[in-house]
Amino acid sequence: MKPLELAVVLPTFNERRNVPIVLERLRAALEGIEYEVIFVDDDSPDGTADEVRPFALENPRVRLVERIGRRGLASACIEGMLATVAPFIAVMDADLQHDEKILPAMLQRLRAGNLDVVIATRNTQGGSMGEFSAGRVRLSDSGRFLSSLVSHHRLSDPMSGFFMLTRTYLDDVAHSLSGIGFKILLDLIASSPRPVRIGEVPYRFGRREHGESKLDILVGLEYLQLLLAKLVGDHVPVRFIIFGMVGSFGALIHLGVLYAGLHSLGGSFAEAQTLATFVIMVMNFLLNNLITYRDRRLRGIRLFGGLVSFCLACSIGAFVNIRVADFLAAGGWAWYAAGLIGTAIGSVWNYGVTAVFTWRNQRPRVRPAA
Repeated sequence: MKPLELAVVLPTFNERRNVPIVLERLRAALEGIEYEVIFVDDDSPDGTADEVRPFALENPRVRLVERIGRRGLASACIEGMLATVAPFIAVMDADLQHDEKILPAMLQRLRAGNLDVVIATRNTQGGSMGEFSAGRVRLSDSGRFLSSLVSHHRLSDPMSGFFMLTRTYLDDVAHSLSGIGFKILLDLIASSPRPVRIGEVPYRFGRREHGESKLDILVGLEYLQLLLAKLVGDHVPVRFIIFGMVGSFGALIHLGVLYAGLHSLGGSFAEAQTLATFVIMVMNFLLNNLITYRDRRLRGIRLFGGLVSFCLACSIGAFVNIRVADFLAAGGWAWYAAGLIGTAIGSVWNYGVTAVFTWRNQRPRVRPAA
């Protein structure tokens, strides 16, 4: 029996109908190569993991990693890559849009070119975006430009989710990966302490046959979050930066609501301030739930409980903010310095307490069989 040479990692969420098709296509494309396929499923409601299990029982090439209570394409790819001992590892989608027929060519490039990573690219001669809309092409171009800020490499397709790397390179960067969002390739390149030896193989992006695209505006926000994580390194938690940005946006809205309460509704200052404070607490909670803690998003009855705990924590934070600022101002500090320090301490309190109590990791409820 030949030793294992290649692992193909397929992160999945609601891809049940594509499982048998992608397995058959990989079997045909990788004939003569000793390979394994690792599905990493984020507890898909459509029962993707249940679809994979019979294939894994019958075929030793097929493996399943099922994640409960964790979600995210990048982190799923990392877990899948670390779960194999193969010297070469490919990552591709299970939605049939990535052309599995170029996998042997990518493997050959890694073998022969003394490379670390081979990227399947849509943006070079012989490649194509397929049926992408003009808006989505522009979005991809914008992402390519922004990626240069952190990757330090000129990549034709840094947004690609289809690539192959050596196990040696993965071991070099594994401890520096952020695991944020959907663009694991950029994370892998930007995490390297040395220049990365990169090759490219063109391919044409295919058409999705089953299931729904996972791309939405929040994926774009997660991409910006990844860029921010690579820019600030380990000095400041990225969640805290996003949390602070949401709070800063809320401060501007607060002034608008306060003005409306005073001039349009004719209330007293105390009434308008109370209204503005309540509105902003609710808005900040919803935005943080949607963006900052997307991977721990609260739903249903937990959403109401989270709102209550968030408001309580922020109320205490506001009290601490005011008391610290007042103490510093009374001690001779400049008003702006006292205000900034008070705000910073209040923000750290709000972030720390809500991370522990509002958006703490919950044990997921048992999902009924699909």
